[in-house]
Amino acid sequence: MLIARLIAEPDHLSARIDAARAEMHESGVRLASAAMLDFCDQTMQIASPDSDAAALRKALDDHFAPTDGLVCDHEPIVPGLFISDMDSTMIGQECIDELGDFAGIKDRIAEITERAMQGELDFEQALRERVGLLKGLSVDAIEECLASRIRAVDGARTLVATLKKFGCRTVLVTGGFHHFADPVAAHLGFDYVVGNRLEVVDGKLTGGLDGPIVDSSVKKATLLAELELLGGNVTTLATGDGANDIPMLEAAHYGIAYRAKPKARAAANGWIDRGDLTSVLRLLGIDEQEWVRV
Repeated sequence: MLIARLIAEPDHLSARIDAARAEMHESGVRLASAAMLDFCDQTMQIASPDSDAAALRKALDDHFAPTDGLVCDHEPIVPGLFISDMDSTMIGQECIDELGDFAGIKDRIAEITERAMQGELDFEQALRERVGLLKGLSVDAIEECLASRIRAVDGARTLVATLKKFGCRTVLVTGGFHHFADPVAAHLGFDYVVGNRLEVVDGKLTGGLDGPIVDSSVKKATLLAELELLGGNVTTLATGDGANDIPMLEAAHYGIAYRAKPKARAAANGWIDRGDLTSVLRLLGIDEQEWVRV
């Protein structure tokens, strides 16, 4: 049995379900039931007796897009561990691109960032190349960038606070930098931070990194290590948007791609294409009355 939850305008979902049911059946995807959830009139729950999650996902995209959704083999529950990417997921910016603007080379850096997030470039190589281009930039630019450019996406603080209300451990893991991630995590309420460190000498960036690289393998390893610390028997949630997040999204029980690049969206079993991060709470079945508004 597969369970899918879709968020869209009620009229959008109701108008399409009857027409879609027959076409989905012809393509090998059967629907056992489809109904709006009592606690949220924007969320439809669909049950299928089949086990081909990829086929169900394709059928949902074909017939109901744009939606926010989640497909899994059970009714979703509140996770005990939440791991999230930062740039373009918890915040609306790519920090290194914004720093590049202070150095006068934003377009050059942003092009490399985009290719890396699309999975076209090796992440570590792309990271070192971009950091190298920032050599000589004053650390004062980081503080100014944080204050003037970096903003949490809608719903981020409510998502973190609500999950913590239910006892969920929250971890921010980023291929970006502690200079940004530490204050962002404090603002959003994360319990722990994993990220890269920019090397600084005499108040300026050297163009190098201090310590090991946080890449896709480290993101997945962080999820697994945190899960082990919690005893190994809790449900996990991960959110991200780029190719660097794919192993983490695949390893989580609920891997939700937020406004994601195509490869990351395809790898995840959940997606947010239209709403903000509070859609994650709706997909998990948390009544809006239980949300912590921040």
